[in-house]
Amino acid sequence: MGLTAGIVGLPNVGKSTLFNAITKKNILAANYPFATIEPNVGVVTVPDARLDFLKNLYNPKSLVPTSFEFTDIAGLVKGASTGEGLGNKFLSHIREVDAICEVVRCFEDKNIIHVEDKIDPVNDIEIINLELILSDLEIVMNRINKIDKKAHMSKDKDMLKEIELLNKIKDNLENNIPIRRVSLTDEELDIIKGFNLLTIKPIIYIANLSEDDLLNGSNQYVDKVREYAKLDKTSVICICAKIEEELSDLSDLEKQAFLKDLGILESGLDKLIRATYSLLGLSTFFTVGTDEVKAWTFKNGMKAIDCAGLIHSDIKRGFIRAEVMSYKDIYEYKDEKIVKEKGKVRLEGKDYLMQDGDICYFRFNV
Repeated sequence: MGLTAGIVGLPNVGKSTLFNAITKKNILAANYPFATIEPNVGVVTVPDARLDFLKNLYNPKSLVPTSFEFTDIAGLVKGASTGEGLGNKFLSHIREVDAICEVVRCFEDKNIIHVEDKIDPVNDIEIINLELILSDLEIVMNRINKIDKKAHMSKDKDMLKEIELLNKIKDNLENNIPIRRVSLTDEELDIIKGFNLLTIKPIIYIANLSEDDLLNGSNQYVDKVREYAKLDKTSVICICAKIEEELSDLSDLEKQAFLKDLGILESGLDKLIRATYSLLGLSTFFTVGTDEVKAWTFKNGMKAIDCAGLIHSDIKRGFIRAEVMSYKDIYEYKDEKIVKEKGKVRLEGKDYLMQDGDICYFRFNV
């Protein structure tokens, strides 16, 4: 799908350690600012228990999970919007991602310096938010200055509509309100689509805890982050980056045993990957058979004909119809033949809106 989630945060909050765990890549994770200078991109598989069931049912020669990209972006510092630190480079890299995963430090460790010399995760979040707001405000102001006079002189309806929208956004940004918190219509979103604004991107917060606090489930810092996250109507994923990095070196069986010893049902990374997948507005459909069981990523709202094109352009070009059954039905009856006998298999046309968990056979002719 080409969608990417960017991992951001102030220096030394644990994001590069987290990225190491996510991608099992040994990038530089050092105890000083700007250890990560160029964005590192890694592909992660999406944990999905449905694949295990389908594998056991069809016994395929090949099993292919779905995946998407995480990008580790250089640490930001106060003043990035005016070029401080790696400011402009940071902003250009974050402009290229589709969603933001912001790591905030929720642990105390005197051996690891903090760029602000104090542990205050909400302050850390607001530093980054402010820099993104200032960057967006500059773009919006430049556009207003460019077309305002022309719009009012020409009385052009589209330009006047754009000016009205830009002023609405400007007023919010000047009050430190990110665009994602502003109620916008689909038409308004379409108007500003080409500006590639930063604060409109969906966001999720990752609270990096110590091992003890993770086992306890929270601490005073996480409570503050959760309260702040309500403003963005988003979630907070609690992880211990050090534990996740240790887990990344283990086999699946060793990983399960390690988590069991810790009394944890699921790794923080699995939670994060699934939450980010959802944040990006992604879902999964499956193709199944004895040769291959494969998960495919699609954007919510995609039609059957477009999903067919994800498999091959010829399937889209020669699309006739899709034979669809839901995962819940195959899981209930444990046999594809019984699903058909129960009348649970549907024939859908090209305009059918694909649903998460659909299992599809695409009929086509070229």
